[in-house]
Amino acid sequence: MPAFNSMFNNEGGVQLIGNFPLLPLRTRTRGPAYTLPALPPNTPDLDLDPDSESYDILDEVLSLFRANTFFRNFEIQGPADRALIYGILFLSECLGKVKPGMSQREAEKALVNASLEQFSVPGEPGFPLNQAFEPPRDRQDAETLRQ
Repeated sequence: MPAFNSMFNNEGGVQLIGNFPLLPLRTRTRGPAYTLPALPPNTPDLDLDPDSESYDILDEVLSLFRANTFFRNFEIQGPADRALIYGILFLSECLGKVKPGMSQREAEKALVNASLEQFSVPGEPGFPLNQAFEPPRDRQDAETLRQ
């Protein structure tokens, strides 16, 4: 059985930085990605239907995390698969920061501190998946990826 690929691979008009897509996100934070509509009132965000117009790549990362971490190989079929891989890697890092026995407040603090750390983007020496990602064309594109 092959790993699960992203349903966003066929999205048209997605801006690429290197070969990493800037996919739409359901967020209130300003950034380079297109913003998806907010969820309707009383809609649980933890069990969002993939056919919803508010379903984004982060929802997909969370829903496919457990299944895709068990696969040794992953065939990249499009740019959104790279976002999926990166999201799964980032989620693994986050779970590594949260230790058993931490209170919710301590876990939130650890994750906020981790999100504020400087991180490598494709093409930089500290980036763990340089073989699967093309580097940004210039410094401005690299800063856009960091946002």
